[in-house]
Amino acid sequence: MASGCVALGLYPVIKAHSQRLLQPFSAQVQIAETELARALSMDGELWEFQFIFANGRVGGPQKGRFIRAAHIRQRDLQSVIDNPTTEEGVVDDRILELARFLVGATLPFDAADRYEYWLLDPADDSPLALIFSCTDASEMASFPKLTEWRALPAAVMPIETTEAEQSNAYGPVNYRLERAVAERAGAKPRARWFTRRYNDEESFPPFLVREDWCNDEQQTLCQRYLHRQAPRLLMLHGVGLEERRRMEWAAKANALDVARFFPLYPEVADKAVMDKIRVEARLRLAAGEAPYVMGRRDGVHYQ
Repeated sequence: MASGCVALGLYPVIKAHSQRLLQPFSAQVQIAETELARALSMDGELWEFQFIFANGRVGGPQKGRFIRAAHIRQRDLQSVIDNPTTEEGVVDDRILELARFLVGATLPFDAADRYEYWLLDPADDSPLALIFSCTDASEMASFPKLTEWRALPAAVMPIETTEAEQSNAYGPVNYRLERAVAERAGAKPRARWFTRRYNDEESFPPFLVREDWCNDEQQTLCQRYLHRQAPRLLMLHGVGLEERRRMEWAAKANALDVARFFPLYPEVADKAVMDKIRVEARLRLAAGEAPYVMGRRDGVHYQ
């Protein structure tokens, strides 16, 4: 893992970190930024370059807002650096500065979002489900005071349903878990900010939503959702080895997703299991199979 600030000779200081993309959680987004631009990636393969949008008009967009400038795959970064002139013109220096950093960067970057906004369990005011996170305490006031947790949509992460569920026209597992969390939060849900210390005294759900449910149906819904989300959850930092091993086994059912997100896994608990999953993914990709998400946008990059 790598993060922090890097000065590249005459080039500007580049800061690098990662943070959870919420809500809903869809990835541990990697961010490299200067004062003028930034690059973001959900998988370490495709980078989205953004420029700070600012102008001198009164009432217009202010510095700190970003606009998308380009998408470049990791394998193409060196080519862009070596050949910055294209048919469309010269590649912007702000992109080249970040590209030079990224070609030599080690992923994943360290997680920096230690300020967390959790929906609370009314039974004991303990964390129930993570809604937001941020990297600086000064950012907390800018977030809306939401008390609703959102699951990753079925359009992005479909979860297989049984024949009985289909015949009874049950909704997707994603939305049913969303409703279960809302019911557990109560008629007057509350949420609050926490500052994470990542020590043994803390008690937070390792996979961002509580897994202990009194109702068997809700317990099953939660596990089905988390097991399907496992390839993404393995990007999380600060997860214990036993919890990580449990989710690695769950990820076996979605090898292509594991192959996509593996470069951003901060550690591996069971190398043998992970190697088998990746071999399966390579064989399936070689046979022409494509991950479900490819060809569609599966998240909104951090704003």
